[in-house]
Amino acid sequence: MSINFRNFVAEICQEHKFNPIYMDSYINIKVRVWRQAGPKAKGYFETYELKHIFQGASFLEMMDILNEQLISEHKDPIAFDHDCREGICGMCSMYVNGHPHGPDSAITTCQLHMRKFNDGDTITVEPWRSHAFPVIKDLMVDRKAYDKIMAAGGFISMNTGGVPDANAIPIPKPAADEAMDAASCIGCGACAAACKNGSAMLFVAAKVSQLALLPQGKIEAKARAKAMVAKMDELGFGNCTNTGACAAECPKQVSLANIARLNREFLCAKFSD
Repeated sequence: MSINFRNFVAEICQEHKFNPIYMDSYINIKVRVWRQAGPKAKGYFETYELKHIFQGASFLEMMDILNEQLISEHKDPIAFDHDCREGICGMCSMYVNGHPHGPDSAITTCQLHMRKFNDGDTITVEPWRSHAFPVIKDLMVDRKAYDKIMAAGGFISMNTGGVPDANAIPIPKPAADEAMDAASCIGCGACAAACKNGSAMLFVAAKVSQLALLPQGKIEAKARAKAMVAKMDELGFGNCTNTGACAAECPKQVSLANIARLNREFLCAKFSD
């Protein structure tokens, strides 16, 4: 008696409610994409059909396939940011089905896979929606605002010279762990895109916290907090809504506790003026 191994495995997986990678199949989808020729051009949604998309493919690979299809049809491909495709650079800023980086948690768009979607789905893809992130073209936005905030104070000043000895400045393990958690922020902009006020508080809080928790960052702590918050306000980011949408959508799960630390650092700096 012959046994179809794939069907046998499928029955076992269905019984135990388990869907391993090798059970991925091919799906037909529609992709509803925001198209905008330039910063001042009027944008619109356009829907494309894609057939035989492997569910093991990443979301960006699906976008590559769509662009290849558009190019073969002598149409303008969709402009979107991408770089490392490893969840590190934060460039792949897309709003997928109403969520920054898509309907999954603790991932960037490049880490989103097509197995999160079903056959026949219509997937809506938009750029970041924030006043401080103007659209350049299609799904690409200008995120220089974050660079300007960093330039305002997201650094430490120190004398250059020889390499200091390791462990010359003892740092408590809890403080080091919290600083590393804050430093995991990749500056993708999902927090501002998710916030209904377009606030960059979580980003600024992470960058302030990663230095405020360490001895090396204490010297300029007051000036840093004031300068970065002032630059954030100047660039048109909104106030914190306290809803927690930023932390919920953050691909690196940066904690809201950092916003409390930023508020504390800022108030202490203001009271010392």
